[in-house]
Amino acid sequence: MEFFKKEVLNGAAELFDLPPDLVAGLPHIEVVGNTHFYMERHKGILAYSGEEIDVNGEDCIVRVYGEKLELMSMTGDQLRIKGMIAKVEWVK
Repeated sequence: MEFFKKEVLNGAAELFDLPPDLVAGLPHIEVVGNTHFYMERHKGILAYSGEEIDVNGEDCIVRVYGEKLELMSMTGDQLRIKGMIAKVEWVK
């Protein structure tokens, strides 16, 4: 069943010329240099400190490590973090 779902989503993405992650509703992440982190389609903040921020990505946790991390902005599905980013990891 999971294979079929993936094939349907990939087909829809191709048909409408859209990125597959957008069609599947997966989080979209961008890191600019080592100072800015952007995430779309998040499900909230799970933990927050100046050295570590855990973001709920629904099927995983996206953990941002660094120094002087700050949540610059957050809406229903987008967030922005700034600071000296050392590492970003996915935690299942």
